[in-house]
Amino acid sequence: MGTEIEVIDNTDEILLLFTMAVNRALERCGMEGEKAAKDLCPYDEGNLRNSITHQVVDSASGPMAIIGTNNEYAAYVELGTGQYYSGGRKTPWVYQDEKGEWHMTRGQKAKPYLKPAVTDNASTFRKIIKDELKNG
Repeated sequence: MGTEIEVIDNTDEILLLFTMAVNRALERCGMEGEKAAKDLCPYDEGNLRNSITHQVVDSASGPMAIIGTNNEYAAYVELGTGQYYSGGRKTPWVYQDEKGEWHMTRGQKAKPYLKPAVTDNASTFRKIIKDELKNG
């Protein structure tokens, strides 16, 4: 009965390894999502496409990968405008372009690139996360 068992608490090391694996997974998911969004993004000169980035952040609900852009017209491309946007203007309007010519429009149809980049790649993201947690 004199056998003693030594218990070693590795909680801190395990949490550190887990956190590192989660951050690697989120970075990989962010890169994959950014690439998918750029591939789906409509472009003329490439300004919107080139502005798409990702970052891994800590939030109140935990770490997350954010894919997006700070481009001023990004939301109009993703969601549409005028009659093509839910809750948008229902009547046509006119505007003058930089050459002074007048045009009538009903708005712009949505050309989603961010939401499908995430939803269409959910299984890829799951594989990445599983891989990092299993092998990290």
